[in-house]
Amino acid sequence: MPVSRLKDFLDDQHIKYVTIQHSMAYTAQEIAAKAHIPGKELAKTVIVKIDGKNAMAVLPASYRINLGRLKQVCRASQVELASEEDFRDLFPGCETGAMPPFGNLYNMDVYVENSLVDEEDIAFNAGSHTELIKLSYQDFEKLVHPKTASFTTLH
Repeated sequence: MPVSRLKDFLDDQHIKYVTIQHSMAYTAQEIAAKAHIPGKELAKTVIVKIDGKNAMAVLPASYRINLGRLKQVCRASQVELASEEDFRDLFPGCETGAMPPFGNLYNMDVYVENSLVDEEDIAFNAGSHTELIKLSYQDFEKLVHPKTASFTTLH
């Protein structure tokens, strides 16, 4: 989803958001630092395979996914990180690893770490490694309808 398509979607839904430009960065912690966003407000999107089906796990930049916990939450037989090969073509127009956490637009389940629910605003990659979108968590939840659970550990 190119950045303009994501913005068009948000505009069509009458969602208030801001875009944040930053210099090229690839890791969530590096992006948070360059964009001057607290790591707990920057939501990173991790693609996982839950019983063979792609899904999004959305968590704060300063956290790490705990696959064992996610497996319990999903009551799944198997949960593993998806490889870039598994998901590269699923997000046309997005740079690999910079997909926004809108799994609803890609027919993917979305799991959000409980700690993000308490944030007033969240920011996330907007399809590139140089731009973020920041909006209220309530608006994100209204659009995406994620499942919330505790499935992370701090770095």
